Amino acid sequence: MGNCTSVSFKRVKGLITCRDEHKGRQTVKDMQQDGLSVEFQVVDVNDVQGIGQMIERIENDFGRLDVLVNNAGTILDRGVSVLNVEESAIKETFETNYFGALRMTRACVPVMKENGYGRIVNISSGLGAFEILHGGFGLKGVSSAYRISKTMLNALTCLVAQDVADMGIKVNAVCPGRVQTDMGGADAPQTVEEGADTAVWLATLGEDGPNGGYFRERRAIAW
Repeated sequence: MGNCTSVSFKRVKGLITCRDEHKGRQTVKDMQQDGLSVEFQVVDVNDVQGIGQMIERIENDFGRLDVLVNNAGTILDRGVSVLNVEESAIKETFETNYFGALRMTRACVPVMKENGYGRIVNISSGLGAFEILHGGFGLKGVSSAYRISKTMLNALTCLVAQDVADMGIKVNAVCPGRVQTDMGGADAPQTVEEGADTAVWLATLGEDGPNGGYFRERRAIAW
């Protein structure tokens, strides 16, 4: 499960959240060694109380929130047809990949609204794009619950983007491709840096940047 969520830059304070304390603290250590100002807090996106504690800390310690990257995700049904995947696996996948992002977004938007500025980046997947779902592309029976959850995340991106358009907040989704992470595998074609490039771009958009879009390699792609 990829459950670390962050965007941070030099001279800008960032908060890394992860349900795995060891991985989270190691990530913070690595980023601090690169000169980045980041802190860590254990947060499970399925824990409403924990999310509330995160928001309280952000308001007390940082005073504002500019960027949210919804990166938490899980895949439990590799190679399983939608006709065979266990309902429990579908529900667990949706809890993290969709409802987790919804909970985080609902919690963060009011804080962003206070300053009239925000950038929300949803880490999606091309596997959830209708163009791919409809066309097949040799992916029949591949990770059905995961793919549907990413389609739901794409829909959430569009709806939230509409609701916050007049608040100075921009919401976009990104397909990073298959990346060399625990989920993507060591043989994935994209490095972590390459996979993160578009997300960082969306997290730092100017006022003339897109809202409610879906991107890969900084280019718009079909939903």
